[in-house]
Amino acid sequence: MEKTAERVYSEEEIQQKLASELPHWYFENGWIRRKFKTSGWKGTLMVVNTVGHLAEAAWHHPDLTVSYAFVIVKLSTHTAKGITDKDFTLARKIEEVIQWQPSQEGGALEGTPNDDPRFKYLKYD
Repeated sequence: MEKTAERVYSEEEIQQKLASELPHWYFENGWIRRKFKTSGWKGTLMVVNTVGHLAEAAWHHPDLTVSYAFVIVKLSTHTAKGITDKDFTLARKIEEVIQWQPSQEGGALEGTPNDDPRFKYLKYD
């Protein structure tokens, strides 16, 4: 299978796309990044496992910084040596899944009770 060169975005283009499409993400040192704050280790592991599943399904793997109450996701396309559509697409999917709040949709799913510290696991934006 022949590979074609991927379009690498300029820093100005990256900043514009982040501002309009991914406002909680930022560009730093050649990566687009996002810090997800959690309520502790349980939430951190849930974020890591979710990002891991999405990355593996996409075959595009971020770098992660994992701590007790946060996870930092860093995306860059190594083969292209910059930020490509792969990074923006995976960032949007990560954002969509991690920030999903069923209780905001009004459907059958009630969502995690955030008012009880035994169950709260993610600090939503």
